Amino acid sequence: MSDEKRQVSRRQFLNYTLTGVGGFMAAGLLISPVRMAIDPVLKHDEGGDFANAGIAIDDITADPQRIDWTIDQVDGWYESEVTRSAWVYRNDDDEIVAFSPICKHLGCVVSWEGNDDYPDQYYCPCHDGRYYKNGVNVPGTPPLQPLDVYEQEERDGMLFLGKIQPHEEA
Repeated sequence: MSDEKRQVSRRQFLNYTLTGVGGFMAAGLLISPVRMAIDPVLKHDEGGDFANAGIAIDDITADPQRIDWTIDQVDGWYESEVTRSAWVYRNDDDEIVAFSPICKHLGCVVSWEGNDDYPDQYYCPCHDGRYYKNGVNVPGTPPLQPLDVYEQEERDGMLFLGKIQPHEEA
């Protein structure tokens, strides 16, 4: 037997080198799309998305009042402060209710008692949309769904609001 080492030709060396470099380049190009596809799946929901709405629990009355607060929003590398709004009141069972002010018809902003013809209702000025105090849409008006509600919790006597959920009619 001979212990001769097998020599690599110049052509084989270049072929191996170019294949390796091409493989590294392809891997580098594929990292971003693969991460974009996998990252949202692996991201866990922390459940800590509640923000201080800036109103004390004791200050919430039976009449809906509009509250505005800001949250820090991160879009990629861009951070900004976004203002959120809600209509907050205590219902007949003394439970706190927080509605989104966005009309379910065309996304305009509703206001409480916004029209003198319809007292004790939320009113959307875009197409005369109306909602009862409990957030349910008035039949025969443009909105076909009730106002969305905010998740909520109480901490240290303050109201904290979270994600918007669809309104479940009772």
